[in-house]
Amino acid sequence: MTRESWRTRLGFILAAVGSAVGLGNVWRFPWMTAENGGSAFLVVYLAIILLIGVPGLLAEFVIGRRSQRNPAGALFRLSGSKSWGAVGLFGVVTAVVLLSFYSVVGGWILRYFLASFTGGYFGSPGAYFGSINFGLPAVGFHVAFLGLTSLVVLGGVRDGIEKATKVMMPAIVVLLVALAAWATTRTGADAGLSFYLDFDAAYLRANFFDVLGAAAGQALFTLSLGVGTMITYASYLGDDHNLAFDGSIIAVLNTGVGVLAGFVVFPLLFATVGELTGPAASGGGPGALFVSLAGAFTQVPFGQVLAIAFFGVIVLAALSSSISMLEIPVAYLVDEHDLERRTATGALAGLVLLTGSANALNPALFDFVASTLVDLMLTAGLAGFLVFVGWVLGKDAVAEFSTGAGSRVQSLGPAWLWSVRTILPLFLLGTLAVNLLALAGVSILG
Repeated sequence: MTRESWRTRLGFILAAVGSAVGLGNVWRFPWMTAENGGSAFLVVYLAIILLIGVPGLLAEFVIGRRSQRNPAGALFRLSGSKSWGAVGLFGVVTAVVLLSFYSVVGGWILRYFLASFTGGYFGSPGAYFGSINFGLPAVGFHVAFLGLTSLVVLGGVRDGIEKATKVMMPAIVVLLVALAAWATTRTGADAGLSFYLDFDAAYLRANFFDVLGAAAGQALFTLSLGVGTMITYASYLGDDHNLAFDGSIIAVLNTGVGVLAGFVVFPLLFATVGELTGPAASGGGPGALFVSLAGAFTQVPFGQVLAIAFFGVIVLAALSSSISMLEIPVAYLVDEHDLERRTATGALAGLVLLTGSANALNPALFDFVASTLVDLMLTAGLAGFLVFVGWVLGKDAVAEFSTGAGSRVQSLGPAWLWSVRTILPLFLLGTLAVNLLALAGVSILG
């Protein structure tokens, strides 16, 4: 069957940004920032985005466009090795794991968006979240959110993903800018901006490895790296695209939206909570977006209208990412097993319905999957992709990187390849080792 492609360059960029700009920016980023020292986390996170994220993004683009395949098919086609194909298949599995918890959170957001029209949580935001976050209500909304995701993926690359993200992404940015402009004027917002922006060197020195591990995991999560999303999306590209330019634009837009989300979340948190004192504070944990911000909307004029706008933004952001997660295994079944898109989408949706329901029914499993397991899998996945690009593709990767690029970008090819071969995989493997030691209860500082 004929393989699909993007209709326009803008469509590809917005779809890739949409994959990155999701709950990683507006749900997980505030949660991770609140639990890892605020500004200290932000500085490390931005450094990793620049030094690891952008080169890693380009590496995945190279694999995808050169192979015109999903992660598993790409690594096998380019190497002829079943072992490398298994590395790519690990990315496909990671996508299923990601969507299994992501759709649960998407269900929470969908529930809050609908409840905003009636003010259902305005009486007691904390109690409301506790009543719907896990259990059968969470399963029901997880299924509903997964259904919306599946409908977009069923439409295909051009008529489903590209059309949807061309509407979603501008809407997300406009609404976030408006909310940030309002949030930063609230009484008490200055304390939130200080927590977010004033660099805390003492905290970073005392908690460096914890912050590093969390920031690396968050950077990969928010850029959709290590799972094969960018491999899959780039596989629908033609040779006329400048990968370096497109990758830089995607990274800048994604990071900008994440930072912008912080200008909404932290001023509101501090204006209503007063301070953050650790993971157990109202601003910390996976419920921060719902309990603290829903509480903020109960205390301001026109709070119900603002709540509808805010949670509407989050629904769009969540969908823009979830469709990319589902597209990875769907592309795998279409490419490698010659299934029709409808059949592949239905089969994968059925699988995630089961795995996601397990997360929705078990809070301990959800917490493990949403933080620890995801960080480990994304870090390992990107390390594998980088080693493949650096040592298997080698000069062919530089040639692909330089296609459609200007002479100045082409001159960066050898330096990029050297970093992909050495520094970046070593950093990721070191981060992976630190995270595994922490999981085992071993402190690297003794």
